[in-house]
Amino acid sequence: MGLGDDLMITAFARQIKEKYPERQIVVGNKSIGKAYKSPIYINNPYITDSNEIDNSKPIHLIDYHNENRPYIDRKKSTDGNYAWNKNFKPTPGEIYFSNDEINLSKYIIEEIKNDWNKKNKKKYKGIIFLETGSSKLNDPQFRFKHRNKDWGLDNWLKLTNKLKNDFLIIQSVHNETNKVDDIAYCENDFRTSCAVLNKCDIYLGPEGGFSHAAAALSKKAVVYFGGWINPEITGYKFHKNIYLDIEGSPCGAKSYICNHCEDCRKSITPDKMHKIILKEFI
Repeated sequence: MGLGDDLMITAFARQIKEKYPERQIVVGNKSIGKAYKSPIYINNPYITDSNEIDNSKPIHLIDYHNENRPYIDRKKSTDGNYAWNKNFKPTPGEIYFSNDEINLSKYIIEEIKNDWNKKNKKKYKGIIFLETGSSKLNDPQFRFKHRNKDWGLDNWLKLTNKLKNDFLIIQSVHNETNKVDDIAYCENDFRTSCAVLNKCDIYLGPEGGFSHAAAALSKKAVVYFGGWINPEITGYKFHKNIYLDIEGSPCGAKSYICNHCEDCRKSITPDKMHKIILKEFI
């Protein structure tokens, strides 16, 4: 599962734990009796670490894994496309930072602010946490899905060029990232990056792990959905979700490069995104 999926299940885990406080709540696959670990679950008081399960006490395993996600309609899905469960609505999840993560994020932000002040005479209008693409764009199993969901590097470059003179932009960097010139970078693990996001004003990027993190942290967000999945299913109402409802939307294409998704990419222009972002800071 992706980290966004891990975040979505934490809200449900809390509900179960509050209803059955005597139970150890774990997330995994019931059919094989396996509990999974995730960096998202670290420090979570409602989820028991799979290495710390006490078999003498009640265990509640939430059946949530790659083959059982409540937002996917498995019966209607095909080898080429996901079908979506229109009745699913996400609840913002939870992430619990350690003191070290909080302190490190403070240090990172202060260093980035100091660098801005050295290079610029004017004050920035706000801090934007930017994600330009998934870490799975070249993954053998998930590359088609994530390439279809992707807005495209050229679009992100054009947009950041419109923003970077007025806003302090911090780009999340991972192995698949093409760095945007002349902005700040966050080259840390996902949890530390989320702690940095927590100190920013807004998340800007595709639907995925960081959009769910922004929801968990009650942060504003401008989220690119394209036409792959409807934000009514995995988006949050307090975010600005950029979705194109045209013929074929939401396609859920997962095993081929989708022409419909390319049409959405071309229709959602950097100029349109720029205007939307500016409104979020008014």
